[in-house]
Amino acid sequence: MDGDITLREAQQLVDQWIRQYGVRYFSELTNMACLTEEVGELARVMARKYGDQSFKKGEPQDPSDEMADVLWVLLCLANQTGTDLTEALRKNLEKKTKRDNTRHINNEKLKSKN
Repeated sequence: MDGDITLREAQQLVDQWIRQYGVRYFSELTNMACLTEEVGELARVMARKYGDQSFKKGEPQDPSDEMADVLWVLLCLANQTGTDLTEALRKNLEKKTKRDNTRHINNEKLKSKN
């Protein structure tokens, strides 16, 4: 797997992997629970790396693998529900741009951190 991967390609790669090695997708509800679990694991690493907690001996300290786990399960859910994440992200960016195009620029709370 060399080079950049688009969201659409990532969805296809996950689907191919599931069909070759995973037998079938877990149910959507099971994958939603798995996504919650993976987000919790990412939160644990983030709390220790950037927050006030310290790492336990042997605990992973790099959030990248946990982020990839979150993405993996999200890609599974997208495949299961027929969601094209490329198109969904495009529409979401349009929505955010229309709704929030001046909201953050005019937020005094954000200006005070500079």
